[in-house]
Amino acid sequence: MRKIAFYTLGCKVNQADTASMEGIFRASGYEVVPFGEPADVYLVNTCVVTNTGQRKSRQIINRAVRHNPLSLVVVTGCYPQTAPEEVRAIEGVDVIIGNQERGRIVELVEEALEHKRTEILDNVQQMTVDTKFEELGVGTETDKTRAFLKIQEGCNQYCTYCIIPFARGPLRSRSLDSIREEVGKLVAAGYKEVVLIGIHLGCYGKELAKEGKHVTLYDAVKAALSVEGVQRVRLGSLESVEVEPRLLQLMAEEPRLQRHLHLPLQSGCDKILRAMHRPYDTKRFTELVNEIRAQVPDVAITTDVIVGFPGENEEDFATTLEFAKKCGFAKMHIFPYSKRKGTPAAEMKEQVDEAVKSERAARLAKVDEELHQQMLQSTVGKVEEVLFEQPVDDEHMEGLCGPYLRVVVPGTAELANTIVKVKITGIKEDFLLGELN
Repeated sequence: MRKIAFYTLGCKVNQADTASMEGIFRASGYEVVPFGEPADVYLVNTCVVTNTGQRKSRQIINRAVRHNPLSLVVVTGCYPQTAPEEVRAIEGVDVIIGNQERGRIVELVEEALEHKRTEILDNVQQMTVDTKFEELGVGTETDKTRAFLKIQEGCNQYCTYCIIPFARGPLRSRSLDSIREEVGKLVAAGYKEVVLIGIHLGCYGKELAKEGKHVTLYDAVKAALSVEGVQRVRLGSLESVEVEPRLLQLMAEEPRLQRHLHLPLQSGCDKILRAMHRPYDTKRFTELVNEIRAQVPDVAITTDVIVGFPGENEEDFATTLEFAKKCGFAKMHIFPYSKRKGTPAAEMKEQVDEAVKSERAARLAKVDEELHQQMLQSTVGKVEEVLFEQPVDDEHMEGLCGPYLRVVVPGTAELANTIVKVKITGIKEDFLLGELN
């Protein structure tokens, strides 16, 4: 039996892609082993959303090459899709696959194994508007608590800072039948929560309108919830302007749809939002946040914010700081702006000094900590359904409640992968304390 080891960098979509590829290799008779162990094949699923991600991708590729010169090294994902020549130049890389044709990955790897060190198979293809969603099956052999199901791929927004449309291609969506089928597999495998994810999740189904199919994310969620035995469904990141009223109504009425929305803000300054080519302004974002909370009062709203975008001065940043406080986010993921070659923002004047970016990120992180503590405090005294995942120690278990908050209770490993009502009794650092209700 041949052995294969995987290493995944970047987002949850990449994690889902790797899980799918693991499943394909297992079905073909391969044994999946940890990345640090000897293997016949090392596969690195890369990220280029930031300079750090791309640099780390190169480091991991080189580590894979050093593991065993006789092993096959496969590089896939966004790095080869956007910079195939750069990846091809890395000594020791044998197979290059972008973000397509991964359903054929075993075939491509085995062909390369036959010709080890004689040629590089380059399977990076130009993605076109006719690209279809790659209906890869989900992986079901790893963690048995929460599963990520990719239902949407690609992005047509072309924000000025973002390389992802070039790496992931145009919008395309998994069919409703496929969603039901894959959720059914996950339920059968023992998963208690299915997280629906995508590159531009809120645009699910948009490209299908030209075929006369009028489906949206609401229909995708309904399809997932229709599967017998599914206990929890959660949404990945989506744009605020794409939150349908009927989706909010479903979240308010359907206890299995978790009360958490991740809505990337990126900036709280209208001048910067325009420069970023974001599809909203702060007035529209505020209206949507208020509408969401009116329909789902106990919802947790998390976000992404970029600091130090070209042209952002101190006044602009102060505006973002105050706007974040006003929105009352449960959690903010803060990113100093990272220049990406090939994007309009990389060529903009008034690039912000790295030290200034770091200082602004630190100031925003303090606001984030304050807001997160407020969210935690507002949960004390409530009863939450917690999906337990792993032991903290011999006497405590950790899990995740609906608003995407970590909860620790006295308990043993027998609680793993069960959903139990918990009375929230207090706070410790950045997680909740509770007792079984």
